[in-house]
Amino acid sequence: MASLFKRKTVDDVIKEQSKELRGTQRQITRDRTALERQEKQLEAEIKKMAKSGNREACKILAKQLVQLRKQKNRTYAVSSKVTSMSTQTKLMNSQMKMAGAMSSTAKTMQAVNKKMDPQKTLKTMQDFQKENMKMGMTEDMINDTLDDIFDESGDEDESQGIVDQVLDEIGIEISGKMARTPAAGKSVPSAASSSKATISDDEIERQLRALGVD
Repeated sequence: MASLFKRKTVDDVIKEQSKELRGTQRQITRDRTALERQEKQLEAEIKKMAKSGNREACKILAKQLVQLRKQKNRTYAVSSKVTSMSTQTKLMNSQMKMAGAMSSTAKTMQAVNKKMDPQKTLKTMQDFQKENMKMGMTEDMINDTLDDIFDESGDEDESQGIVDQVLDEIGIEISGKMARTPAAGKSVPSAASSSKATISDDEIERQLRALGVD
């Protein structure tokens, strides 16, 4: 009982119309087939009357053949029209479905836009950016602090002092730049004084190894 009072949807109507059009198309095809059989029969009858010399009968049958062929051609026109109607029906159904989908999408977008506050969304993005920057700064500060804790600051000064001492003992003065070459005419230190300012090679190598210099 419920199916009797059920309201037909657009798809149901389209299906019914398509079914009727297919039935019409089959009927037209059957009619055309029947006309073709009659056409062959008339052609055979005309040939028969011509052989017997009955001109009047030939004329009458020829007129009937002309009318029959016109009717057959009309079936092609009607069949083409039915096919066009079927195509248009399917196209309209597709367009209606597309319109329904667009309507549903529009309603969904409206619902989302109602719930979405642009100012609140903008503030959320700004807060996220601010907190992200703060996190980056905090990470940099922690890394700098750890570097300061684990960096033995006195090692560099001590190492530089040893280097200066070694270079000074082997005859090179360090004062922010290399000592100049003795000017012409000045006396070169004697071998005795040079030997006093010079330490042993073993001592130099030992201090260089302490600095990590091979």
